[in-house]
Amino acid sequence: MAKTLVIQPVTRIEGHAKITIQLNDAGNVDTARVNVIELRGFERFCMGRPVEDLPRITPRICGVCPWSHHLASAKACDAVFGVEPPPAGKKLRELCNSVAFMEEHILHFYFLAGADFLLGPDAPYSVRNVIGVLQAAPDVAQRVVKVRHMCAKMLEVLAGKPIHPQAAVPGGFSKPLSADERDQLRKQAGEALELAKFSIAFAKESVFPKYIDVVKSLGVINTGFIGTVKDDGALNLYDGKLRLMTPSGTYQDFPYENYTDYIAEHIESWSYLKFPYAKQWGEGFSMDTDGPKGVYRANTLARINVCDYIDTPLAQAELEEFRQKFGRPAQLTLLYHWARLIELLYNAENAIRLLDDPEITSTQTRVKVTPRAGRGVGCTEAPRGTLIHDYETDADGMVTNVNLIVGTTHNNAPINMSVTQAAKSLIKGGKYDQGVLNTVEMSIRAYDPCLSCATHRLDGKLSVKLDIFDADGKLVDTLAN
Repeated sequence: MAKTLVIQPVTRIEGHAKITIQLNDAGNVDTARVNVIELRGFERFCMGRPVEDLPRITPRICGVCPWSHHLASAKACDAVFGVEPPPAGKKLRELCNSVAFMEEHILHFYFLAGADFLLGPDAPYSVRNVIGVLQAAPDVAQRVVKVRHMCAKMLEVLAGKPIHPQAAVPGGFSKPLSADERDQLRKQAGEALELAKFSIAFAKESVFPKYIDVVKSLGVINTGFIGTVKDDGALNLYDGKLRLMTPSGTYQDFPYENYTDYIAEHIESWSYLKFPYAKQWGEGFSMDTDGPKGVYRANTLARINVCDYIDTPLAQAELEEFRQKFGRPAQLTLLYHWARLIELLYNAENAIRLLDDPEITSTQTRVKVTPRAGRGVGCTEAPRGTLIHDYETDADGMVTNVNLIVGTTHNNAPINMSVTQAAKSLIKGGKYDQGVLNTVEMSIRAYDPCLSCATHRLDGKLSVKLDIFDADGKLVDTLAN
């Protein structure tokens, strides 16, 4: 009964991946790996450029979350130039971040993950998709599409265009916000808040209770967590200090520019993604699901775990209910979806708070910068996790070195561990069907991975494997370098 199962492509994620599951002679799972079958080279071809070009180049890493790279890059440039943007410039950046978060969380919950919950993991794949969601809940879908489109239009007002933005520049923000624009955005933010309130109420009433047994069993692993908090421990998605929490709940706080003192990066030959791990825990790195070493998680659940509280009232009330049910830190992987809706609510509240701030319409949004030799680290929370941009420049301001750690890279080891746990718990005695395989995929979708962002590094040799099949689908040869 020994055989290899391949799920390809993994559906309803950003990027391209396959899952390879090796069954033993008894038909049970020996190993399961997530193979990312794409590679980006942004670190390499950013080198040699003027550093002020990077906030325009790095958003091209991904068309789904370009704002995260744009803002982290701008912050890294601030640090290289040794400048502090004016308050209005920072608030406009944070406002863009919150609006982009809303757009992304709406997309993932309703259209990427939503089909599993609204239609069921066993539904035929021909309807288990966004079209099926539209047909199953047309009134909800119409409202969701409207608000997500509205969020894109809000970013267009703020920055001139919603995708691949150029508005955040070294030293601040290039486009002040007028009073009329602020009034327009304030009304739209109110509408987004109503959808956020509806979404979490809808999920708690009609989605999560129905799947609570799956939540408690699928892809469950025990890891640490990383996220950004303010000095008082409050959740923050644009700026603050990093908090690295152990599986038991103890934590260390540190400035994000010191990330190399706390995080190391491991490489495996079978993946184009790096494996970051917590090096100060003194354990080294291991993905053994029975006792992983150094493994931590990023993204929504991680941020909900590491923060002490949320400084907006509606999201804080949801956080308190969440912790009453699941504790701190919560380890159940499918709770990423629940945490995502808490963050949706927070970002709507935060957008309103920023738009109600009189300083948001100040015309003093940027300061002058002068090229110099230096190093700058920019960090912000992306929808998919903690995003780090690290640049070095020469005296002319030309980039000499770049390192990126993106949210999905932090989650590389946890994703593989969750898939392994899911596959081992679901496939027994060689028995499986398309519903079982889709349920394995659900453990990946919980993390909302962005693989275009994550597979960015090119270190010399590129490993290539080519499988050759005949007309009957039989594997006849494999070529590898």
